[in-house]
Amino acid sequence: MKKNFLYLLIVAGCLQSCKKVEDQSNALERQVEVNDQIEIKYAKGFQIETTATGYKISIRNPWPESAERFTFELLHAKDDDFWNSNNVSNAIHIPIKSIVLTSTTHIPPLVLLNEEKSLKGFPSTDYISAPEVRTLIEDGKVEELGANETMNVERTIMLAPDLVMGFSIDASNPVYQKIEKVGIPVIYNGEWVEKHPLAKAEWIKLFGVLYGKEQQADSIFQSIENEYLNTLELVKNVKRPKVISGATWKEQWYLPYGDSWQGKILNDAGANYIYQETTGTGSLAYNIEKVLVDGNDAAFWIAPAQYTSYSKMIEDNKSYQLFDAFKNKQVYTHALTVGAKGGVTYYEEASMRPDLVLKDLVKILHPELEMEHELYFFKPLKE
Repeated sequence: MKKNFLYLLIVAGCLQSCKKVEDQSNALERQVEVNDQIEIKYAKGFQIETTATGYKISIRNPWPESAERFTFELLHAKDDDFWNSNNVSNAIHIPIKSIVLTSTTHIPPLVLLNEEKSLKGFPSTDYISAPEVRTLIEDGKVEELGANETMNVERTIMLAPDLVMGFSIDASNPVYQKIEKVGIPVIYNGEWVEKHPLAKAEWIKLFGVLYGKEQQADSIFQSIENEYLNTLELVKNVKRPKVISGATWKEQWYLPYGDSWQGKILNDAGANYIYQETTGTGSLAYNIEKVLVDGNDAAFWIAPAQYTSYSKMIEDNKSYQLFDAFKNKQVYTHALTVGAKGGVTYYEEASMRPDLVLKDLVKILHPELEMEHELYFFKPLKE
């Protein structure tokens, strides 16, 4: 009761007077001696080091073209005297018991670690598809916090989570800065910036140390990694079919760069993606005439934006039927696999399960391998 009262006082003051934090970096206020570094094989956005009292974690470049670095101390210590006497202002007690997440891609690590009950709030809960979490939402155990960009600060603070797992596209984050102002840590999750197919999944190791489940998280990641690498072996010597992706939006055809997560996983699946050699951030944007010249003879069309049927594609753009993949009914979409509220499962789970994405693509692109795998994310377009 006392804690809630204090939070009410803090909220009242914060919502009226919080100002933008000038320094986006939150360096530790005391020097921490590190003992060892946990192996991070693919991810570039975070680092975990062990200390005498827990861990030191560093979050690097959590959004495109950023130079920010955020550092936190994770403490096993439960003694308030230790906490106060060591000037640990930027620290988190572990294992954490409650959390607010801000992206559906943060959901799978909680489910895999059996920690979904720790989720206390989320913006736009209808986007969540995981059955375990949907049950909690329907039971009123997960607070609806509004839209991500305008997440309800007062409700978030009243939940008093051990931390908020944030998501941002740039350094302008007034909502998170207000939350930090009252002493609730905000950890920016930059998995969405990672380009290697296994790098996104490796972020489960960060969740592992937060929940005191480092070994379990490492084991889960190793299993995903092994499945991915074993599937890679199947396509080492295959003939690579030509592949296109994306679709038009307002006169522009948007496709993934070759060095993006999507581009790399297509390459790993044994595809000859028409723009495999391109590099950059965001999406390629070409007119339909260029894509038609470069990819009209592609054997497969993977992820045609949000389309789920051939009829809707023709309705929107009759030029689609000029592509061989369209003519031969070789268009595959992830938009048909949705959760109870219509959220596309691919957007929630794919980053954590690149092994399943890869198996789907290999199954589609290389029927000659007769792979024993039931398509999970990708399905053939409806008529």
